[in-house]
Amino acid sequence: MIRFLTSAKSKAQFPETEKEVVFVGRSNVGKSSLINCLYKKDLAYVGKTPGKTRLINFFDINGEYTAVDVPGYGYARRSQKEAIEFADMMDDYFSRKEKIRLVVMITDARIGLTNDDEDMKEYLDSHELPYIIVGNKIDKLSNNQLMNNKHKFYKDKENVAFVSAEKRKNIDQVENRIRKAIG
Repeated sequence: MIRFLTSAKSKAQFPETEKEVVFVGRSNVGKSSLINCLYKKDLAYVGKTPGKTRLINFFDINGEYTAVDVPGYGYARRSQKEAIEFADMMDDYFSRKEKIRLVVMITDARIGLTNDDEDMKEYLDSHELPYIIVGNKIDKLSNNQLMNNKHKFYKDKENVAFVSAEKRKNIDQVENRIRKAIG
């Protein structure tokens, strides 16, 4: 049974868990849609405007592990105070790295890795966190455009899955990586 556990903004509010799969991505890349697609349930709120997720949301996935939906980075408009609070919240969360089995970093396959995505990738590398990059929204690209974007934007093809959350295309690639990561 998949169920919501809690929303949190500080370490004191984080639930006790053993294994976590974390979903990160810029605002407006389809992070919530991918989460909902993976779990075949409306877990994450899909808004018309980017940046609606403001807290870290924890979901129990059949008692096997915890899926964690964190606020999107980059595009969403935030005040300087909110940006600092967001950075502190994320640092608090990622300090629990012994619980994190996989970070699923969602990008927009139409535009590739942005500077914000590169910063997140660097952050994950520097903290030695295991991750997969997911190029979402491939349904918006022709086969030619997808091939060009794969070569142009995604150098480490071993660590990338290309999906369409909207059309449920190639979702099994992400599911398989999650299963492998949680053991």
